[in-house]
Amino acid sequence: MAGPAARRVVAAFDFDGTLTDRDTLVPFLVRAFGRRRVAATFLALPFTGIGYLLRLVGIDEFKRRVLRRLVAGVPVQRLHALGPAHARAIAPWLRPQALRRVEWHRARGHRLVLVSATLDLYLAPVAEQLGFDHLLCSRLAVRRDADGTPRFTGELDGADCTGAEKPRRLAALVGAGREVELHAYGDGRGDRELLAAADHPHFRPFRGPAGESAPR
Repeated sequence: MAGPAARRVVAAFDFDGTLTDRDTLVPFLVRAFGRRRVAATFLALPFTGIGYLLRLVGIDEFKRRVLRRLVAGVPVQRLHALGPAHARAIAPWLRPQALRRVEWHRARGHRLVLVSATLDLYLAPVAEQLGFDHLLCSRLAVRRDADGTPRFTGELDGADCTGAEKPRRLAALVGAGREVELHAYGDGRGDRELLAAADHPHFRPFRGPAGESAPR
């Protein structure tokens, strides 16, 4: 009599603060729009900007408000063209211990998924370079001008890929429950639900010899 089918092993990694040692979105915006314009946008949203710098406002809410100001009306091609260069620029920010863990999973044939609230504009080339099988992330909504030119609206296309949206998208992609044995790696509030859904949750695992076992 045949035994139960083996569970698929999936390793889901957050990006900013987990695979990297810092935020990568604001540096991308500086690359795209210049330091002065990004700083002016912070000042135009004083509560949000100061709250973000003091860690009183989450990165996701900060991101949505800043993107509305900066990105609305920008041609899609202009920002997509900057993605590969930013992916190369942030390569030194990747944590060596995290990269070794990615390789550990790959060597065992596990399915690798990058799950992040940041943007596909540069995450797509990063995911390809690191050998991830899938990318789940936030994306910008697009509209077309009368002449057919695609431009960003400044809003997100669908839900922000954070919080409960992370395990929801992951389950839609790879399955859930008894079908999957899930390793999840995260570092902040936006990863809590993903870590809670995992068989093997890893909270801030690459910040020291042992890391931390559960989100605070």
